[in-house]
Amino acid sequence: MNEYVPILVLGGLAVAFAVFSSFVSSLAGPSRFNRAKVEAYECGIQPTPQPAGGGRFPVKYYLTAMLFIIFGIEILFLYPWAVYFDELGLFGLAAMALFVVNVSVAYAYEWRRGGLSWD
Repeated sequence: MNEYVPILVLGGLAVAFAVFSSFVSSLAGPSRFNRAKVEAYECGIQPTPQPAGGGRFPVKYYLTAMLFIIFGIEILFLYPWAVYFDELGLFGLAAMALFVVNVSVAYAYEWRRGGLSWD
């Protein structure tokens, strides 16, 4: 249990700092609201009205998101594998080969759907 005390103390300090900062900023900060402060800021462009149920996103948005997920997961698994490559042996090599094949299938799907072409 003694090993976890520094982690718990650090977590408690982080929570206390967040609560204290929020409390002090609400007391010390100005509270003058106007219409411009309440609106969402979109890089100086006037926001366009959206339908009541929300707008539809193009498929290109989801393909780009999927691309980030594919490569994020690939990096997440390839880095520790590379660190422990010598200890894993042939089993580790075969497992990573299967993983790379699975990622390549997702990559090929992304390529065929046009997720890699920037219009």
